[in-house]
Amino acid sequence: MVSIIMATYNRAHFIEETIQSILNQVYKSWELLIVDDGSEDNTLQVLMPYLRDSRIRYFQRNHNYKKGLPGCRNKGLDHAKGEYVIFFDDDDIVHPQNLKLCVDQIHSRPDLKFCRYRREVFEGKFDKVFDTSEKLDSFPIQGLKHYSKLITQELPFNSCSVLWRKECFNDIRFKEELLYAEEWECYTNILTERNNGISIDKTLYYGRKHNHSNTGEFYTGNPIRVQSKIKASKSIIDLLNRKGLMTPRLYKYFGWMAVLLKSKSLYYHLESYSSVDLQTKVITKFKYYFSFLFVIYLHSRKFFK
Repeated sequence: MVSIIMATYNRAHFIEETIQSILNQVYKSWELLIVDDGSEDNTLQVLMPYLRDSRIRYFQRNHNYKKGLPGCRNKGLDHAKGEYVIFFDDDDIVHPQNLKLCVDQIHSRPDLKFCRYRREVFEGKFDKVFDTSEKLDSFPIQGLKHYSKLITQELPFNSCSVLWRKECFNDIRFKEELLYAEEWECYTNILTERNNGISIDKTLYYGRKHNHSNTGEFYTGNPIRVQSKIKASKSIIDLLNRKGLMTPRLYKYFGWMAVLLKSKSLYYHLESYSSVDLQTKVITKFKYYFSFLFVIYLHSRKFFK
């Protein structure tokens, strides 16, 4: 069985469409755990007809879990009964073959701990046409070979674009103090534990794009989301140093992130706690302290175009 974990908060106007896309799954052996983070709208009223389906269970987050997406997902993990877990948001649309194709990929391969797939975004009314062919291209993902690409987003691991074996979360949970980038930190932890998987080159999930999502708020400069990204970055830096996996390339990456997030504390954390060669540290320090010249250069290019 697949345990689908869905945190929700004041999304009565979207959640029905999401649930319907789950009910439309070709693969039927699933449970849906809806964890409410204290909705103040009519979410429960909207959900009542769906709760007649024994596969759908509704929970309210309690004081044992912090308010926010990570706390709700952790509660869901603690109640999940499935061999696999997957996280869906309460305002998105799921491809009808999502669960089937992912389970087919890893069910007979105990060496594979997860199945990743492509995700697209949409705005307004959902009008995508599903590609229902089962012909797939795929490629392997090795935890210790590809973790750096997850960190740098060269190989994005969106929170809702991976089916995991539940065992991956036996000793790993989402950090509940994070209110953005929590999956970035959590999934980095899982991959660096030598967990390998597979990636399907097919879009199986559609994320709704709007300014009131956590991601939308981050890109509009919401200070809570920005500070959470900084905290998540520090946590990953600590994790990499603890496991001996910090590389010069990743050191430079976090140095530039400190510039983009305008965070002296992130740069000082990186510099103080990371072990890389002196040359990398010197080059990164130079780029950090003189980054304003590069920013001025980019603005000037835009101005004179």
